Amino acid sequence: MRNAALVLGIIAGLFGMIVGFFGWGYTEVIDRYGEVGDWATQVENVGLVRSTALMAPILAIAGGAMARARALWGGVLLLISAAWMYAGFGFNVFTMFPIAFAGLAGVLAVAAGKPDEEKAHF
Repeated sequence: MRNAALVLGIIAGLFGMIVGFFGWGYTEVIDRYGEVGDWATQVENVGLVRSTALMAPILAIAGGAMARARALWGGVLLLISAAWMYAGFGFNVFTMFPIAFAGLAGVLAVAAGKPDEEKAHF
């Protein structure tokens, strides 16, 4: 379960980075060039979108990387990342895989109560 959490967390972080690049870029373009009628309008909370674009993928990658050695800590980071992506970007066709992968990886990491190694996190 730890290996699955590692792989899913890193994949979630990479997909989250792609979504984050577009999220941050969109808010920056609207700030610089203004809104275009009803077609391209600024988001309600620019700070939330930008913090999500930067921090949620980092938490997913860090949580995935920690999943083998410290499954509980990694799992908590992955669950925070999934919740933050959901709060910042919502659930749509572009965010469904990063959110689902980070959430599943977090659950798998936390559920690894009896690890292969001698140290348990409970």
